[in-house]
Amino acid sequence: MTHTVEKIGGTSMSRAPELVDTLFRGNRAAEEVYNRIFVVSAFGGITNMLLEHKKTGSPGVYARFASDDSGAGWQDSLHETSARMCAIHADILTTSADRERADAFVRDRMEGARACLMDLQRLGSYGHFRIAQQMHTVRELLSGLGEAHSAFVLTLLLQRHDVNARFVDLSGWRDTENPNLAERLDQAMADVDLTTELPIVTGYAHCTEGLMREYDRGYSEVVFAHLAARTGAREALIHKEFHLSSADPKIVGVENTVKIGRTSYDVADQLSNLGMEAIHPNAARVLRRADVPLRVTNAFEPHDPGTLIGPEGGAAGRVEMVTGLEVQAFELYEPDMVGLKGYDACALDALTRHKLWIVSKHSNANTITHYLSGSLKAIKRAEADVLKTYPNATVTARSLALVSVIGSDLSEMSVLLRGLQALEGAGIAVHGAQQGLRRIEVQFLVPRDALADSIRALHDAFVSDQQEARPLAA
Repeated sequence: MTHTVEKIGGTSMSRAPELVDTLFRGNRAAEEVYNRIFVVSAFGGITNMLLEHKKTGSPGVYARFASDDSGAGWQDSLHETSARMCAIHADILTTSADRERADAFVRDRMEGARACLMDLQRLGSYGHFRIAQQMHTVRELLSGLGEAHSAFVLTLLLQRHDVNARFVDLSGWRDTENPNLAERLDQAMADVDLTTELPIVTGYAHCTEGLMREYDRGYSEVVFAHLAARTGAREALIHKEFHLSSADPKIVGVENTVKIGRTSYDVADQLSNLGMEAIHPNAARVLRRADVPLRVTNAFEPHDPGTLIGPEGGAAGRVEMVTGLEVQAFELYEPDMVGLKGYDACALDALTRHKLWIVSKHSNANTITHYLSGSLKAIKRAEADVLKTYPNATVTARSLALVSVIGSDLSEMSVLLRGLQALEGAGIAVHGAQQGLRRIEVQFLVPRDALADSIRALHDAFVSDQQEARPLAA
């Protein structure tokens, strides 16, 4: 247990030349450069172009291929993505020889993908073949192109800076075997000498489990976690563009935010549930079971230890983060449900079928409310499904915002009372509030247009006066 496994996100990867001076070389002695494994995401925006935009849903190559039975719209998108990849590494790589190698790499991968999709499209023109059965495979194929490109380019960049970097491709490109994830990782790392080599590993791994089917866009963190667990890393690190802090600096101001410093996997789970990208919950589970501590750092502040996530958690009586998101309150009201079972199961089945994320829920004698993150179209479909089973029920959906106050141990802080007072003082109407017995999180439901103001009010009430943590702006 002498090495670390470290992950770099897509936004930070787009600033790769700066990372040479912060993460990879800097003032490190030669021996300090090694005994580390880096797992990398695709350069910022590339996965959106290959699949679809994560936030807006704007179609990429995959989405256009899925909706275009015979046209060539997906080919135009593939060409645009290829050009964007080449433009990115042209800015990163400083020598023409490296640029040419990277251009050839992109050309080989993208042309190979185009040939596969064209063959699949031709097969689909025959009635006996169904492209729909292969769409998960197509999604896996395309998603792996981004991570393979970024890992290859970073390897070239580091080699130019006298680092013995090694490109480790888990994407299964032109691989005739189909191992499971554990076998894929073991095979890739079998002959790597961590004392003299710096592995740059693709964040996507092709395996029998089908990572996209199980984790969709969270696959790179899952690969990172499994790699740390299987290699017996002493620590797993995620390098982000900012510190893991007490609130979104864009909302409360960077001068008011506080680095968390230390927290628990339990808190990390709550953040994931609210859409905060601290770590994918499945990845956190792998690290927790393997007893590998996780650290989240600012990639561009190499001397700052960042935030340690482990079993001990942060100090009691301290709010660690205030965050929130827009939700839809999906309310099922049926007076006849009193004393009966099945209504909750019906709602859960409908929400699961339409892939709606359940952020939180509340129920009483005759009403079940799920607070959801998802499209209105999917919610309307779920509503129709519930009404088919219970036609006398009333199902409504309301747009709200859920703001959460989170900490490792809030049991002695009267967060619910103080939070309601802070929101009232800010002139914000509270539609609902709830807290669990474990006192890890307290949730407030407010008008959707009051989301940012609510975060600011609660952050001022619980975090701004905490002097023991270092402000990020310092």
